[in-house]
Amino acid sequence: MKKHLPNFITCLNLFSGCVGVSYALDGQPEVAAYCVILSGIFDFFDGLVARALHVKSPMGKELDSLADVVSFGLIPGSVLYHMLHVALPASGYFPYLGFIVTIFSALRLAKFNIDERQSTDFVGLNTPMNAFYVISLPFIGTSYSDIVYHPVFLISSIVVTNLLLVSNIRLFSLKLDSLSWQKNRWKFIFIILSAVLVGLLNFAAVPAVLVLYFLFSYIHFKQTA
Repeated sequence: MKKHLPNFITCLNLFSGCVGVSYALDGQPEVAAYCVILSGIFDFFDGLVARALHVKSPMGKELDSLADVVSFGLIPGSVLYHMLHVALPASGYFPYLGFIVTIFSALRLAKFNIDERQSTDFVGLNTPMNAFYVISLPFIGTSYSDIVYHPVFLISSIVVTNLLLVSNIRLFSLKLDSLSWQKNRWKFIFIILSAVLVGLLNFAAVPAVLVLYFLFSYIHFKQTA
């Protein structure tokens, strides 16, 4: 029975992602955002449980990627689709450009599965972090709608994040193999600063957290080289 537990948790990730897509397309990005967070929690614990129970399997790895395509690819694509539709309500097929993020997220996950360089850290922006950035935009848009809902900003976000997803930029993983401060100093600092920012700004903090992620990853790898 225990060998099926990680896959069950992964299926909860997928279910949460499906629910999130329905809310995103229905114009309720706030609920979709919480579904991404819930999927992120399930995504963290399925791997943790698999390692703890020593039941990691090729099927579990593939199922995890398939679930992530929905939770961290289709949800942000759906959110961007709705935002582009709001920005240009009479634009016909233009809002469908939001789903390009879904395509590049799938490419990112496929690359991750076969890239031996990414066994401990990431090469390119990981899909959960990209999804968190996208779902933060409607929250920021409540205060800065003229900027966030401008078509140029939305298309620029799509282009930049897609390039980052398939880039060769090295980014650290937050799955720690030890609690050593010396070894994980920049990861701990990133976690602490991110928690403070999120506590102060809620979802609006995500773009700043993303910038810190790139900055501290650069410092981390520079010092460990």
